[in-house]
Amino acid sequence: MHLQNTAAIVTGAASGLGAATAQALRERGATVYGFDLPSAVDEATPVDGVTLVPTDVTEPDQVQSAVATAAADERPLRTVVNCAGIGPSMRILGRKGPHDLAVYRKVVEVNLIGTFNVLTLAAEAVVATEPDHNGQRGVAVNTASIAAYDGQIGQAAYASSKGGVVGLTLPAARDLASVGIRVCTIAPGIVDTPMLATVSDEFRAGLAAGVPFPQRLADAGEYARLVTMIVEHDYLNGETIRMDGALRMAPR
Repeated sequence: MHLQNTAAIVTGAASGLGAATAQALRERGATVYGFDLPSAVDEATPVDGVTLVPTDVTEPDQVQSAVATAAADERPLRTVVNCAGIGPSMRILGRKGPHDLAVYRKVVEVNLIGTFNVLTLAAEAVVATEPDHNGQRGVAVNTASIAAYDGQIGQAAYASSKGGVVGLTLPAARDLASVGIRVCTIAPGIVDTPMLATVSDEFRAGLAAGVPFPQRLADAGEYARLVTMIVEHDYLNGETIRMDGALRMAPR
């Protein structure tokens, strides 16, 4: 599928994976609508061709309104990329007692339900467009994590939510096949994003040393390039792709 002269939605677009993806889609000729929380939008650096829309992905009314903004573009809405997510750490039984259920619920709500919410409401808008010559209307790319497979100590909530995204991928692709929408998921390993900005160089070096090859952290641009490859590769569908340098996470 061609990105030139199309519209795209990217969640979590104010920073990290989302910002890099929004930029990559823009460079390939798409007009991008980036959804993120109002506080994140206020702090983001403006990028030409990327319209940031204050949106909480867990709120159906807000997502519906934001999707309508993207769908109103004169270019057809073709691409939806879900990057919004959170990753607090907490043991099921820790020194302070059992895992806070509210924290678990919030992680699942943002990472899994938020992904499903945007995917579903955006798909409704994509279906209203005319298909291309191959009968394709659009592509959705969701973001899981290698924690979906190798969840570490303290990642019960995060791994559950990302495992749900992996599990969503194939049935979503099958559900949307009849309307010409492909669905894939990327499961990144350790990516150098603002979430790691506060850790020491020594800690970062330790993380990099655990990656078989290349022995470094991934960068957000590599994630973004994989998104564009999935969009442009018409036979990729229903698959979760690990982007992790062959890393398999240890228990801690």
